[in-house]
Amino acid sequence: MDKIHLTPQQLAFMDTFGYLSFPGLLKDKIESIQQAFEAIWTEHGGGMDGKPHGGKMRSVIVPFIDQSEYLSGLLDDPRVNGIFSSLLGEDFNYIGSDGNFYVGDTNWHSDLNWAGDDIGTPRLKYYKMAFYLDPLTRSSGALRVIPGSHRFGEAYAEGLEKQIRKSQDVWGITGAEVPAIPLETNPGDVVVFNFATKHSAWNGGNQRRMFTINATAHYQPEDIGYLKGIISGAARFWIDSVYGERMLRNASPERMIHLQQSLDNQGHLPEEVRKAKLTMTEPAHG
Repeated sequence: MDKIHLTPQQLAFMDTFGYLSFPGLLKDKIESIQQAFEAIWTEHGGGMDGKPHGGKMRSVIVPFIDQSEYLSGLLDDPRVNGIFSSLLGEDFNYIGSDGNFYVGDTNWHSDLNWAGDDIGTPRLKYYKMAFYLDPLTRSSGALRVIPGSHRFGEAYAEGLEKQIRKSQDVWGITGAEVPAIPLETNPGDVVVFNFATKHSAWNGGNQRRMFTINATAHYQPEDIGYLKGIISGAARFWIDSVYGERMLRNASPERMIHLQQSLDNQGHLPEEVRKAKLTMTEPAHG
C-alpha cells in the first residue's frame, strides 16, 4: 500500500476548520484493532489499577498503543503515517496515546492550555488522531467539534474560549445545544483534529471505546524546552519512559524517526516520577 498524502484542499480545510474526518480509513484492520484494544484492557484487569471498568466514570490507560506491538505498528501504517507526515512533516514526533472507556457527557474543551504555556506557543501544532471502536451518533456520544475554534488570536476563537463553559449564562443554551459539527462514526473511521479545536460529546453510554495517537512536528532547538515539558507531564502517570517496551521492541529505523527526539530528551523523567509519587497516593488517570 502506498503512503497517502493529504490534498491541498484537505490541508486548507484543517487549517481553517481544525479537523478532518476519514470514514472507513482502517476498516480493513478494525477487527484486529478491536481485539488488541480489548487485550490491553484484559491485561490491566479490565480497567484501571486491575479494577474492572465500572461504567460510572472514564477509565483511561496511558500510554496506550505502546502496550501492544500490533497497535504500535499503526505508526507504520501508510495511512496513519501519511496523514501525520502531511500535516507535520516526514520527521513528525509521536508524543503519546491514551486508551479510554468513556462515560456520559464530555464538556467543551481544548486539549491544551489556551495560553500555550504548557506545551508550546500557538505556532507549535499538535494533532490528535482518534479511533472510535463503536458506532456513535450525535445522540449517543459522537465527537462534536466547533469549526475554526482552534485559531488562536482570532476574535471568534478567543470569544469561544472565554464563554464556552458558561453557555447557559451567556447564550441561554446547554453545552449539548452549542452549534457544532457532530462527527458520527462507525468502527474503522478515523478523526483527526488540532489539539486547540473545541470538542465535546453528549448523551453517550458508559462503555464508549476510544483511543488516540498524538503527534507534533519535530522540535527545533529553541523549542526543546516545550518537548521536555510534555515529557514531564508523563510523570503523573508514574511512567519512567515516554514509550513502552512493545513500541520499541521491533521499531524499524523509519519508526525511530518519530521516537528518537523524545527518547533523547527524557533523562529528567525518572526524577519527575519520584517527585510525583511523593505528592500522589496513586497515579493519575486522565
